[in-house]
Amino acid sequence: MSLDKLFYPRGVAVVGSTGKGKLAYHIIRQMLDGGFSAMYAVNPKAQGLDAVSGHPSLLSIPEPVDMAVIASPPATLPRVLADCHQAGIATAVIITAGFSEIGNPAAEDELAQLARGYGIRFVGPNCAGIINTRHRLAPTLETLPPAGGVSLIAQSGAVGGVFLAWAKEFGLGVSKFVSYGNGADLREVELLRYMADDPDTSVVALYIESTSNGPAFMEAIHACTQRKPLVVIKSGRTTSGQRATLSHTGSMAGADAVYDAALAQGGAIRVHTVEELFDACKAFSFLPRLRGNRVAIVTNSGGPGVMAADWAERVGLQVTEPSEQIREELATFLPPHCAFKNPIDLTVEGTEEGYRRTLLALLREYDVALALNIAPAYLDSIPLARGVCQAAQESGKPVATAFLPARIVAQAIPYLQERGIPNFATGERGATALYHLAQHGSRQDRRRPMPTPDPVGGTLPGAGQMLEPEAMAWLQQNGIPVPPFRMAESAAEAVRAAEEIGFPVVLKVVSPQILHKSDFGGVVLNVSDPQQATNAFEKLQAAAAGRDFRGVVIYPMIDAVQEVLLGIVRDPQFGPVVAFGLGGIYTEVWRDLALRVAPLDLVEANAMIRQIRGLPLLQGARGRPQCDLDSLAEALVTFSQLPFRYPEIAEIDLNPVFLLTNGLVVADARVIRRAAL
Repeated sequence: MSLDKLFYPRGVAVVGSTGKGKLAYHIIRQMLDGGFSAMYAVNPKAQGLDAVSGHPSLLSIPEPVDMAVIASPPATLPRVLADCHQAGIATAVIITAGFSEIGNPAAEDELAQLARGYGIRFVGPNCAGIINTRHRLAPTLETLPPAGGVSLIAQSGAVGGVFLAWAKEFGLGVSKFVSYGNGADLREVELLRYMADDPDTSVVALYIESTSNGPAFMEAIHACTQRKPLVVIKSGRTTSGQRATLSHTGSMAGADAVYDAALAQGGAIRVHTVEELFDACKAFSFLPRLRGNRVAIVTNSGGPGVMAADWAERVGLQVTEPSEQIREELATFLPPHCAFKNPIDLTVEGTEEGYRRTLLALLREYDVALALNIAPAYLDSIPLARGVCQAAQESGKPVATAFLPARIVAQAIPYLQERGIPNFATGERGATALYHLAQHGSRQDRRRPMPTPDPVGGTLPGAGQMLEPEAMAWLQQNGIPVPPFRMAESAAEAVRAAEEIGFPVVLKVVSPQILHKSDFGGVVLNVSDPQQATNAFEKLQAAAAGRDFRGVVIYPMIDAVQEVLLGIVRDPQFGPVVAFGLGGIYTEVWRDLALRVAPLDLVEANAMIRQIRGLPLLQGARGRPQCDLDSLAEALVTFSQLPFRYPEIAEIDLNPVFLLTNGLVVADARVIRRAAL
């Protein structure tokens, strides 16, 4: 069903005691302050509040009611939900606490089952309510914000409360707010889908602690970001830890890194503090789309300007110097003691006309500008604000400000914001917000449908732990390049196999009990004649003493350009996750890894490749030959579909994969089955 009855109810019943200090009392007061009048109080005493009439039950209300706001004790909820059903009330906001948050999940499950049986959709329990400023609806305990285009979905009511309080204090307009608390029914997925379609929402902010359905969450993110910016805080970055698994990939794919990848793939902007969330929403609310990341910084104080420039470069903006032509133009109207690099320092003598002309000149070759005014107590900041606003209007490009301290520039800030110029508490915070604006702009240029998983294609070969020769043959059948190879169970077979492949060769131990072969001395390189092949076989057989030795696998020696890793691990929330990074025996040491939720397309595969710090090694740094990155991207796309074709897969570790100047080949493969499907 549509959630319109939740956000646009004809009438609202507030269930709970209206005694002073009680939750229902505060909710009704809040609703009245917000201007909502079609409201009814429900409690055993039929006690109303001011103009709100009191009723003994939901069934006694004569007018149509679409939503119940429930703030009565937990034991009353089954009866209240039954009355909602009988009265035709389709939605509820359950403020009442005392469920899974205090270790009582059974009562919460019972509540959800009852509501589901009655066809009632609800937020909560243990939530801080909702707001819809357009409908003058505010059944919440949090601050009423001004109306605008930001909608906030928050698992935590307290985080939402801070955001809303700042919105009121600093003039950020809000469309909708939902605190879903324990999330026994409506959660982030359905709420994101609703906000994506909501014409009154221009920016969506989300605070989550976890999601139970990763693929649906990604689809909801993608649907939202195709239409409007989505800014997300995902908390719990350090508490999830990393899973102990059998592969290099699994040992490095931390749960938070997977969330990071999922949010980026869906097009969301991830932030890490409530301040950063608020600032990003402010930038998206005030400024037009940013097409590029070159920022010009204009200041009247050198130190803060330099710090803003340093921070802007650190977060990912380009802080390049202006062209000689622009510097010559600036010199025609600025005093010679001004700094003409970036940042441009007008000094404390900066004027309205100085800000206006400087910004106009710079915005001819920069994408965005950040104007700082570190105001001394005697300075009237309104003229400087006027110069900034005129430059923004004449240039048509995004301009943000950091006018401070707040007490001294108090009159200038509303002047700026009324004219579409967001003001930030510091230059650094302004730079971060502009970076997020640039992030969204670049992602909008790459908008495309989400890749779809391949259908199930069969079962894995063999039974139990897949041996390396089986894995290599299976990879080859599925379009992943591997070198020529032979399996040998005796020294004589190893010699014949090496001669067929052609010396020099590599011999590797084959045993289901030896996964990381290098750690056991299970690899012999540069075997160049039959006697060395015999010796190598015997050495590997000795290294596997006491283990299930099945023989050796023989490959040609390959002159690789670079070794990389391709891996797959299953995340509990998001399913198959692809890893790519520098490979070899020091993979865990370098920890240079990019993650993506599978499946991938070529755009995402190329983004993975370009994310790792070791990219210059693949591109031919310091005279090295360049690797075939096109073949690598194609292999990543094919590789990412394997866990969908073969649901038995738990993990895959291809390490190393040899990148060549033309193509690539897998040099070692480890495929781990799931314990049970």
